[in-house]
Amino acid sequence: MIPPAVLAAPAGRTRHVVQVAGTAKTTVGLAAGAAVLAGGVVWVYTDDSKGVPDDAARKAAPLSGHEGERRQAGSAAQRQPRLIGDGSTAYTGPQPGLPQPRRLASGERPPQFVVFSWDGAGEDDNRLFSRFRRLGHELGATQTFFLSGIYLLPESERMRYRPPGRPRGASDIGYLGSESIRRTLTQIRQAWAEGNEIATHFNGHFCGPTGVASWSPAQWRAETAQAKWFVKHWRTTTGWTTMRPLPFDYDEELIGGRTPCLEGRQNLLRAGRSMGFRYDSSGNGEQVWPRKKFGLWDLPLQRVPMPGRSFEVLSMDYNFLANQSKNYNGSPARRPLWKHQMRAGLMRGFARAYSGNRAPMVIGNHFERWNGGIYMDVVEDVMRDVCQKEEVRCVSFRQLVDWLDAQDPQVLQAFRRLGVGESPPDGWGVSQAEFLKKPGRRPYADGDS
Repeated sequence: MIPPAVLAAPAGRTRHVVQVAGTAKTTVGLAAGAAVLAGGVVWVYTDDSKGVPDDAARKAAPLSGHEGERRQAGSAAQRQPRLIGDGSTAYTGPQPGLPQPRRLASGERPPQFVVFSWDGAGEDDNRLFSRFRRLGHELGATQTFFLSGIYLLPESERMRYRPPGRPRGASDIGYLGSESIRRTLTQIRQAWAEGNEIATHFNGHFCGPTGVASWSPAQWRAETAQAKWFVKHWRTTTGWTTMRPLPFDYDEELIGGRTPCLEGRQNLLRAGRSMGFRYDSSGNGEQVWPRKKFGLWDLPLQRVPMPGRSFEVLSMDYNFLANQSKNYNGSPARRPLWKHQMRAGLMRGFARAYSGNRAPMVIGNHFERWNGGIYMDVVEDVMRDVCQKEEVRCVSFRQLVDWLDAQDPQVLQAFRRLGVGESPPDGWGVSQAEFLKKPGRRPYADGDS
């Protein structure tokens, strides 16, 4: 039994819970300038042998579903937009920078996917949205930004929001000021043009037994429709009719979300397919290959090691905080220890997947400077470390589900038989047909449950 976090979540935050021995980093002994074709990408090794492909290699690499480089398409802003509705959004063509998924060959080792995701996704005075958007662009990594719809709704217009079971205009997170709304729109526009996903964190962030946990499928549909409406009508609500539209059709872009406090997901899952969702990331899971529930890919946050403790913690900044300082402004003297603890936990979780079952790793975060910003610094450090490793793909949830949908279901079924950190007993070269004949821990088939 994993003990729950001691700290109860305050309004507008997320509540969750949380070992394995560390795994030594693997180095690649290649001379400078040596080139290796790995999964469709030409990797040119520099003197430090970290496997970062140079620009020429990136452009020369063939496109594939894993290790394929993102298309260097022109920015969406350079295309002729087709305005939608009041002009807040526009269709500008296919999203730039997305690779075409490729089905794995029998016995082929899968890439190590890592998804960095962000709850709320507003650009306030901390400028953390822009910080991590730029970092992802620098590293060739795409991310998922779970936008809270009311972050595009001025507080003066709050009565347009009708939360299920709450008074009109109510919200357990604050509305953004005008300048923060402008900055958020700018970041959303740039993030999408760089290949990132704009998903949803819904609106008012109501936690507890009378909040989203109590909502019916119909109420989830109503909440999601409003989140979409705020994105599609910010020109109407702000009056900024000359500001450039967001360069996408949100009815097509929105394919998944994460619920506030990871609550209420069962009825959200029941409503998901009717809303065009393809995945949900509101669960509490472990580092194994995903399956579908109610027709949606179930891509939960995952339990990873909590170094120095006898339990594991969900792979999210808030959950480390809840098991460390238990508040947002803990002792400065202990922050270096907490920072090291979170980094070591995430890296051990990564290592056991990377050297084991290659299950996609999901990391969740908030644009917050809790405990002096140590969690943001850890996330940046981990991104810089893992996203440049060989056979690692730092992707959005959209890219991950595109890849999953392109695979042979029997291959994914074979992968799901592997436990946390477990490699195939006879190596990755064994065909999935042969692997499925062996006893396994996870014999269930792909599909709903």
